[in-house]
Amino acid sequence: MNNLLTRIKAAPKSKWIKFSIVTLLYILWLIWVGNYWLLLLIPFIFDVYITKYIPWGGWKNSKNKSVKKVMEWVDAIVFALVAVYFINIFFFQNYQIPTSSLEKTLLVGDFLFVGKYNYGARVPNTPLSFPLAQHTLPVLDIKSYIDWPQWPYKRLKGPGKVQRNDIVVFNFPTGDTVALKNQNTDYYTLCVSEAYLYYRNTTGQIPDLTYEEAFNLGRKIVHSNKNAYGDVVYRPVDRRENYVKRCVGLPGDTLEIKDNQLYINGVQQKNPKKMQLNYLVETDGTRISPDNFRKLHVSEEDQQMARSADMLLQKGFQADSVTGLFRPVYEIPLTQEALEMIKTFSFVKKVVVAPAYGFTYPLCYNPAWSMENYGPVWIPEKGSTLTLTKENYPIYERVIRNYENNTFEVKGGVFYINGERTDKYTFKMDYYWMMGDNRHKSADSRSWGFVPEDHIVGKPLLIWLSLDKDRGWFNGKIRWNRLFTTVKAE
Repeated sequence: MNNLLTRIKAAPKSKWIKFSIVTLLYILWLIWVGNYWLLLLIPFIFDVYITKYIPWGGWKNSKNKSVKKVMEWVDAIVFALVAVYFINIFFFQNYQIPTSSLEKTLLVGDFLFVGKYNYGARVPNTPLSFPLAQHTLPVLDIKSYIDWPQWPYKRLKGPGKVQRNDIVVFNFPTGDTVALKNQNTDYYTLCVSEAYLYYRNTTGQIPDLTYEEAFNLGRKIVHSNKNAYGDVVYRPVDRRENYVKRCVGLPGDTLEIKDNQLYINGVQQKNPKKMQLNYLVETDGTRISPDNFRKLHVSEEDQQMARSADMLLQKGFQADSVTGLFRPVYEIPLTQEALEMIKTFSFVKKVVVAPAYGFTYPLCYNPAWSMENYGPVWIPEKGSTLTLTKENYPIYERVIRNYENNTFEVKGGVFYINGERTDKYTFKMDYYWMMGDNRHKSADSRSWGFVPEDHIVGKPLLIWLSLDKDRGWFNGKIRWNRLFTTVKAE
C-alpha cells in the first residue's frame, strides 16, 4: 500500500492531466457504446499513466539498439492498427465504386469516405478482425476475421435515419452464402439459374419450377463442382460484401414499378437527375465515334452492339429485305440529357428503350414481374404485423427465416413459425428498398429483395479520388472535377 501511495504521489501533474483526459474520453465512448463492463479496464489506464506497475514501455530501457529499433516499429504499427480499427468501425470507412449500378451519380473508380456515425455505427458482429479487410486478406487469400466471438446486432445512437433517396452503403443481404469462384452472382440466384440452364440443355425447354425445386437442383450442381464454383462459405452480416445503392423505399411503403417508373404508395416518384436506362440506337450505317461516346459519357465497356435479332424485331426494327441484315443498332445506357443529345445526331434514325432482363425477387415467384414492371410489394416496418397468405408468404419468408432468425415451415397450406401454427407475423426490424440509378444495369432489390436495418453500414459523404479506367495517367485518368465533392441525396 505504501508503495502504491508513493507511486501516486510521485506521478507528475502532466501525467494526471493525460490520465484524466484519456479516462474521460474512454467513459464517454463507453456511454455511447453502452458496454459498461469495459469500465474494468480503467485500472489499466491508471497504471499506464500513474502507477506503472506493468512495464508497458520497458523496451525503451533496453541497451540493445536493434531491439529498441524493432520495438519502435512494432509500437508504431500496433498503435496505427488499433487507431484504424476504431476509426473504421465507429466513424469512417473507405469505399471504392466497383460497378456501374449508380452511374452517372457515382462513377466506377470513385473513392468514397463513408460516414458510419450518420445512421449510428454498428457494434461489429465479428470484433476480432484485421482492419481495412472486409472478409479476405489480400495476397494470403484467407479470412480476415475470426468467427468467435459473434456479438448480436446493436446500433449506436446517430444523428439521423435513412431517408428516401439517400445513397447508402450496406452489406449485401443475400451475401450470407458465397460460392468463392463465382461471387458476381448471389448464391441463391446462381443455384436457380444453374437449374434452369440444366433443364434447357437437357430438354431444350424452359422449365416451370417452384423455387424449392430449382434451388435444390441448382444447389447440388454448385456443390458438386468445386472446380467451377469453388468452396461454398457462410459470412456473418458485417463480413458480407459492401454494396452502394439509392434508398427509394422506406419501412411501411408500398412500392411498384410500371414501365421503368417508380411509384411509392401509388404516387409516381421523380427520377434521379442522372438516372440511366438502356436504349437501342439505330444509325444509318454510321458508327458512333469515340468522341461522340465521350460526349454522351458512355464508357468503353458500355459501347455494345445489340446482338439479338428477335429482340430487334420485337422492338420494331426492320431488317433489309434483300440481305436480311439490320442497320447498326447500339444498346447503350443514357441519361435523359444524353438521350436528348443523341437524338440530335443526324445519322441516328431510331431510339427506343431496350428491354431489361434478369431474375426478380422472390425467385420463381411471379412470371409477370420484371425489372421494368414489378410489384406492388409492401416493405416491412418494425412492429408491424403481417397476415400471411399463400400469395404473399414467398415475399417475406426469407425475412422471417434468415434475417429475423426464426424457423418457418408450410405444411398443408398452414404456416408454422418456431413450431407454432400461425398466420400472423410481427417484424422485429425495419427494412429498406435499394435501387441503382443505372436501372437496366443494376442488380438491386428487384433482384434480391429487402435490406434489413442491421445490414446498413453508412452514408457516402465525400469523393476523395476518382479514376477513369478508360483513360491513361497523362490523358485524363484523374477526374479532377470530382475530387473532394460531396455526395448528396436528391
